[in-house]
Amino acid sequence: MKETSVLCLLFLISLLSCTTNQARLTVSPSSSQFFEYDSVSLSCEEDDSSAGWTLRRNTSNLQRTQCGDGWGKPAHSSCNISYFALFDSGVYWCESREGPISNMVNLTVTGGSVILQSPVLPVMEGDDVTLLCKTKTTPSNLPAAFYKDGSLIRKQPTGHMTIQHVSRSDEGLYKCDISGHGESPSSWITVTDKHTTTPPPTSTPPPTSTPPGSISITLPPVLSVLSCVGSVCVVVLLVLMVLMVRRCVHRKPEDQEETGEDEIITHVKYNIKTINHQQQPIRRSRASHAFDFHV
Repeated sequence: MKETSVLCLLFLISLLSCTTNQARLTVSPSSSQFFEYDSVSLSCEEDDSSAGWTLRRNTSNLQRTQCGDGWGKPAHSSCNISYFALFDSGVYWCESREGPISNMVNLTVTGGSVILQSPVLPVMEGDDVTLLCKTKTTPSNLPAAFYKDGSLIRKQPTGHMTIQHVSRSDEGLYKCDISGHGESPSSWITVTDKHTTTPPPTSTPPPTSTPPGSISITLPPVLSVLSCVGSVCVVVLLVLMVLMVRRCVHRKPEDQEETGEDEIITHVKYNIKTINHQQQPIRRSRASHAFDFHV
């Protein structure tokens, strides 16, 4: 009973550590696409500052490098990038010493003249989403055409388009085009269910062509819950192994002690029986001797 209580307590502690020590990666300015030489600030918004969150990224050249290791300038739980380069395109996330990770954000740096400003984080179902088609030098209110999964949605005279009350059918790959300036890279927009706090797994976006002079790595969001479940399973397995070893170690002396007691009891019974058997002839001889004396 005591071992079961300890196991349940450890399991609950592991679950609490996964749910309370999570971070959320935010991008400022809020956009998934940037022009070359733009500056950006990435922050790990956390509930527990003692978790030790580190910002990491995967690019086409390097994997799992952290802020300050050849890119960016770390500042507590943030990372500031003064000048975005084409090779900075990739997937960014926050990671703690205990293992859990935050949401993953795909950032694209382009050497072209047009970008699409779209939500970095998943959008809640029923909310309104505004997309802005922006040029690098000219005003951002030029007429633009917006596309979803390669098909034209509509043309807007002011360069921005609002999707009202988004649903799961609005999830997909978006881009825009400004006549005379060019086309933006594509960005994936995720729509989450209204009753969930974390985005469900999504299918991989269809392959698309990337405008010349830009690098784009598009990945759907990945749930940090998987990491938590893995850590909980490891803790539970380790505790079960320890409890099984302890039980085997304690059981062996008890079995030996019971066997020894049984042997002692059997030996005592045998001695008592032998003594009684030896005393019977003596009693008979005494009784015979007494009878002869009276005669």
